[in-house]
Amino acid sequence: MSIVRPDPWQGRHGPLLIAEIGGNHEGSFDAALRLTDLAIESGADVVKFQIYTGDTLVSPVESPDRHAHFRRFELSPDQHLALARRVLDAGLRYNASVWDPAALDWLDPVLDFYKIGSGDLTARPVIAAHARRGKPILLSTGLSTLDEVVQAVDFIGSVDASYRAPGRLALLQCTSMYPTDDTEVNLRAIDTLRLATGLPVGYSDHTRDGFALRLAAARGARVLEFHFTDAREGRGFRDHAISLTLDEVRSLLDDLRRIEAMLGSGLKAPTPGEIASGHVTSFRRAVYARRALRAGEVLRAEDLVVLRPNHGVDARACEAAIGRGVRRDTPAFGALDLEDPA
Repeated sequence: MSIVRPDPWQGRHGPLLIAEIGGNHEGSFDAALRLTDLAIESGADVVKFQIYTGDTLVSPVESPDRHAHFRRFELSPDQHLALARRVLDAGLRYNASVWDPAALDWLDPVLDFYKIGSGDLTARPVIAAHARRGKPILLSTGLSTLDEVVQAVDFIGSVDASYRAPGRLALLQCTSMYPTDDTEVNLRAIDTLRLATGLPVGYSDHTRDGFALRLAAARGARVLEFHFTDAREGRGFRDHAISLTLDEVRSLLDDLRRIEAMLGSGLKAPTPGEIASGHVTSFRRAVYARRALRAGEVLRAEDLVVLRPNHGVDARACEAAIGRGVRRDTPAFGALDLEDPA
């Protein structure tokens, strides 16, 4: 039975990290097992696959080569369920983009959210088949205009109004190019999608390194999805070239911890370090006597100078100090002790 989570998009390290094995097994169950074990070891929160059959995804008449490709990469339901059990037994979350809605009948118990890929953002029968089952949905937005994304969000809410509640639906900024050129990553679209829909927004990466993932995290991405492999060298299948390896995911995690620490709470106030160091006082200025003053002498503007540290009269009160008397004899550059205003 899948787990109901109060925030399905929360990861152990901040953003939810999805290691997308996808089709990198290239139809080999042994390769899928090996990649699964490496993904578990990497520190990702979710290990993800793609579930399809060639016959239910691509027309053999209109696109025979693509049809043959997907048929060659198929794994059986029993194999997918064995992979899911391996992930769940390791204490991680399993997921899959289910491109054949009929597969939900046997896969649904091991999913705690649904992922709908960019190619299916306009496939309303596929979206409806997921939404009718009611689990949280993560929707990728590659290939789409903002208007198409808003229409898809509205359609999901029309199938099940619960998707209008917080946390039930999230989006991924995505560019469906393999690899994606830097000029087409468009991380500012994270903000555009968030403002237009009010939904949590993450990022699905198809670049050749993890730099965009780090930038997306710093921009507030709630989910980071990346392809995962054991090695890129000597591989013919396209997705290996845009995938991270075990060590690269670990490096990403280290950087995400630093990014999370640097982002902070958003509360603007002196930090514990600034307070403990005394810099709030030593770096700020106060009003000092420019010359020696006698007790009771009334201050003029030319008698005053603002200097560090902030002892006595705060520099913000410099103008208010003019016309007031000093309580005691004060040496040049001494801190002021002012008489009460009349």
